[in-house]
Amino acid sequence: MLFAYRVTAGQESIVADLLHEKIKKDKSKAAEQRQFNALKALIVSPRLKGYLIVESGDELEARKLITNVPHVKGALHSSMAIGDIAELLESKPVEIVINRGDLVEIVAGAFKGEKAKVVRIDKDKEELTVELIEVAVPIPVTIKLNTIKVIPQ
Repeated sequence: MLFAYRVTAGQESIVADLLHEKIKKDKSKAAEQRQFNALKALIVSPRLKGYLIVESGDELEARKLITNVPHVKGALHSSMAIGDIAELLESKPVEIVINRGDLVEIVAGAFKGEKAKVVRIDKDKEELTVELIEVAVPIPVTIKLNTIKVIPQ
């Protein structure tokens, strides 16, 4: 069964780490057994801000586990089916449409903020070669596809 807990937005990963540490800290075998049976998985999704999803066999033990954990605001009243969150578990690659000659802005790395013109595209390696345009001497630079933003013309 899946249970959703409201947490402070942006603190989902921290709460997941705190729950993991809480389970590891408990040294007694009886408590360790109870908590590992209660908690099977933690799901943190960037598309689900402010919520943490816990897979557990026992609702009472799952609620006990989150007691006194910082940033946890509360629990939703009903359990969920895996079908309800299936779309959150799938990763879909973002398709960037870019052509040779397009103007782009570099948004990460050493040349962050620079504007450039696309010279060559290597979709297999997800890289492109650009030529910086706002410099005294045009410099060809090979960068990853996810470090650019296309400038609309």
